[in-house]
Amino acid sequence: MSPSNLASVAVGRPVRGEFTYVVPEGLTGRLSPGQRILVPFGRSMSLGFFLGPATPPPEAESVKLKPIMKVLEDSPSLPPDLIALLRFAAEHYRYPLGEVIKSALPPGLTKAEVEKEAKPDVQEFAVALVTEAPAILRRAPAQSAALAYLLAVGGRAPLEEVAHAIPGARETLRKLVERGLVRIDEEVIAPGVKEGLAQGRPEQLTPEQDAAVKELHTAIDTGGFQPFLLHGVTGSGKTEVYLRAVERALAHGKGSLVLVPEIALTPQLVGRFRSRFGAEVAVLHSGLKDRERLFHWQALRKGTVRIAVGVRSAVFAPVENLGLVVVDEEHDPSFKQEDKLRYQARDLAVVRAKQAGAVVVLGSATPSLETLENTRRGRYRKLELKNRVDDRPMPTISLVDLRQERPREPLVHEEAPILSPPLLDAMAETIAKGQQVILFLNRRGHSTFLICEVCGTSVKCSECDVCLTYHRSQNRVVCHYCGVAHPVPEHCRECTGPLLKMGIGTERVEAEVAERIPQARVARLDRDSATSAERLTEMLASFARREIDVLVGTQMVAKGHDFPGVTLVCVVMADTSLAIPDFRAAERTFHLLTQVAGRAGRGKDPGRVLVQTYNPEADPVKRMLVHDFDGFAQRELERRKVLAWPPYTRMAAVRLEGESAEQTASVARQLGDFITRQMPPASWGVRLLGPALAPISRIRGRTRWQLLLKAPTHAALAPLLARLEAKLVDIPSAVRVTIDVDPAAML
Repeated sequence: MSPSNLASVAVGRPVRGEFTYVVPEGLTGRLSPGQRILVPFGRSMSLGFFLGPATPPPEAESVKLKPIMKVLEDSPSLPPDLIALLRFAAEHYRYPLGEVIKSALPPGLTKAEVEKEAKPDVQEFAVALVTEAPAILRRAPAQSAALAYLLAVGGRAPLEEVAHAIPGARETLRKLVERGLVRIDEEVIAPGVKEGLAQGRPEQLTPEQDAAVKELHTAIDTGGFQPFLLHGVTGSGKTEVYLRAVERALAHGKGSLVLVPEIALTPQLVGRFRSRFGAEVAVLHSGLKDRERLFHWQALRKGTVRIAVGVRSAVFAPVENLGLVVVDEEHDPSFKQEDKLRYQARDLAVVRAKQAGAVVVLGSATPSLETLENTRRGRYRKLELKNRVDDRPMPTISLVDLRQERPREPLVHEEAPILSPPLLDAMAETIAKGQQVILFLNRRGHSTFLICEVCGTSVKCSECDVCLTYHRSQNRVVCHYCGVAHPVPEHCRECTGPLLKMGIGTERVEAEVAERIPQARVARLDRDSATSAERLTEMLASFARREIDVLVGTQMVAKGHDFPGVTLVCVVMADTSLAIPDFRAAERTFHLLTQVAGRAGRGKDPGRVLVQTYNPEADPVKRMLVHDFDGFAQRELERRKVLAWPPYTRMAAVRLEGESAEQTASVARQLGDFITRQMPPASWGVRLLGPALAPISRIRGRTRWQLLLKAPTHAALAPLLARLEAKLVDIPSAVRVTIDVDPAAML
């Protein structure tokens, strides 16, 4: 059989490899790589993706190949450069290609259905076609009233307005349309910018910005893959450098892709990009309605929009003629996907830029140590912004040692206050001046655990090896891992003793601020309060309009926001992430503290930061106090090198979950033995750690084990991972095994 009559297809199922199908005569010449198709698979039909011609398999004569049944779209969903990226992701992260492709597509394209054109948001207007009510309406008072209203407001009004003013007006207007007295117009709603989130184009750049922009412009003019690290202190104007680079790419007719780590950053960044480029910007994140995501995706694929702004999944956006890739806050752990396809979007962004021959800019005030090491080795070029815009000073940072300043007067009989006197005084003074405050604590809820005063037993989730968090607003205890929630227990289940609420969360901080500073307008920004993209955008816009005095939040307030009214930032507890059993704990603590401190003093008034801590001698805390990123990075890199942790090694985590603790442990040991037997020569430098129980040994009732593989390069790990992947078909289905390449979290 001729290869032109055979097709290589990735099936949208959790199965490895590519499959060969026959191209029926009716589809010959109609297929292009990247097209969605319908194929028979097993006993049912499945979504498939045509990847190109296939060579006849050796067993073709003995196996009857099945035909492609239908083409589901006229033009390919996936351009060739995106197919190349997805192939790389499937191989590197050890995940089925069909599932990788599905994860890259928006809702509406992930099912075996013919593609439908997504419609933009429209507003309907009723337009009167006459200047006065005709005599035929004398016996139709409802129609006469609707037409009279339209004429009274000038002959044209939004349909919603007429319907609100006159009950039943929608049906009445339909009858007026049938009589030729009214017509309904539709107008596409242009994407706007929420008040408070827009920003104009500054007339002049700082000398450092100007130098960075010129270098990026030269790179874009030259073309080809060129990676940069834009290392700029908080408030130094990195976003303006991105915007100028995007302008240059557009001038060359090239598209741009801009990634941010979380939805929380998207409203403000989108506001800036739309202020500059209008409807030329497509937005991609999970907070949008399915129809909106499909609409933006289709606009990018057609080339009618050339700028994509979004979270990690936007790395797969079909930007046409890609010339520039930007990863803002590149250090952020949110760029790592923690389930299904466990990809690192920052790394894939670099791969995509390399494949497309594009310029890539990784921006951060606190670059990841992996990116920093790539810069030191000459793989990336470094651009620096050491000073803030308009020569604004960096915020002054003061330490509040909770060992000495710990508040001791209880607010209520069972809870000691959280906010120390120096912090409360600083907040009251700031609010009195009409300025704003951010309070940062990376813990949700009211109290992080309940403990028995008599026997010391803590209230844990019955399904997970973690304490339940008390949420006072719901009067419930909640597990933030599996979502289980219960009414607050009245007493200890072990000894019936009274329960104490210990630990602190954002909900409790919010309540204490409201009680201690009653004149302050307080809001909370965390995953419990920002329940939708609209709610998040409105809250950030309200803060930007200075309708909120104090914003209490988790890491959602720490990242990339620019609010000129904020002059005081308070870190309620700097110690929350230091004790996590993860080799990146110190790095993440330094990043978070530096990023949240950088929210202060970005306007005309100087900023200051107060940090409450029980560990003033901890290296991340000490270095952050004097803005010493270089000193922290140097010491941490030395420690990592001695211990052979990234960036000096590449890693893969093999994670196991099962309902039976004994069976899961047995399988973990079997895999450990298998890997030991399959190890390459010692000169390759591959090491196995484990098997061992995971630090959180149980989640959702399932026992968790893990093994860690370390090697100097990914190439040294790849053959071993391929053999391990093949071995997994022999593992009992009751135990789930996943391979996480380049893991971000050790829990």
